[in-house]
Amino acid sequence: MHSLKKNKEFNYIYKKGERVSTDNFTLFVVKSKFFDYRIGFSINKKLGKANKRNKLKRRLKEICRKELKIPPHHNYVVLARNEAIALEYSALIDEIKRLFSKYEKKKGL
Repeated sequence: MHSLKKNKEFNYIYKKGERVSTDNFTLFVVKSKFFDYRIGFSINKKLGKANKRNKLKRRLKEICRKELKIPPHHNYVVLARNEAIALEYSALIDEIKRLFSKYEKKKGL
């Protein structure tokens, strides 16, 4: 797993990507020419102080690394919404799995 880090990469995916949403997250996806997938996490400062945002980011990275089979050849951005910061770890797993399965159903992967 590689991370998206640059602001222009995020902005490109927001503009060109397909969008899928659940109650607490939005997933933006755009095709990539590289084999491996790249993923970025966007958590607004309004959601809490830095320690809470970083904790959520660490949990999301770990869930994507361990729990999911993410299709290659794509770039992803996971955008957290207001209530995501308060979710328990098991609820986060279920929500992220539902988010990615919703995209796979939409695309027929």
